[in-house]
Amino acid sequence: MRLAQILAAAAIATLATACSKPQDSASSSGETPAAAPAAPELSDADKQAILASYPAPYNTADLANGKSKFALCQSCHTIAPGGANMTGPNLHGVFGRKSASNATFKYSDALKNAGWTWDASHLDQWLEKPMTYLPGTKMSFAGLKEAKDRTDLIGYLMVETGHKAQ
Repeated sequence: MRLAQILAAAAIATLATACSKPQDSASSSGETPAAAPAAPELSDADKQAILASYPAPYNTADLANGKSKFALCQSCHTIAPGGANMTGPNLHGVFGRKSASNATFKYSDALKNAGWTWDASHLDQWLEKPMTYLPGTKMSFAGLKEAKDRTDLIGYLMVETGHKAQ
């Protein structure tokens, strides 16, 4: 029961930094986007318990390193539930979601036509070098060369974006 409560809390965790103009439908209409409701902060022990429920190698990810690698992403992405789209889409709930399925974000044709469902494997390949993995993407991120850094970042994103172990 405790793990279910932790996973539910993770689904609504708010950990985002917004430092770019949102690209969601509200911003294009001149409206100010509504702020996501504040969620209870998970303890480090809760996060570790959630992480342990994931399959290898993500169950042993270094969340501190993953968070530091996400610093490279947060100028373009938010991860909070209901968070704004920026240069890139909000990533909350990304695991298990079809590519280019955030209706409030304008994706490249390449990503619209990719047709995959985001999972750890796709994200790992994407994070290694997005422009090589999917030619034509608008994402200009150079990538993470080190497999351990990608594993840690993916584990961090799983915890922080509400991914539920299967």
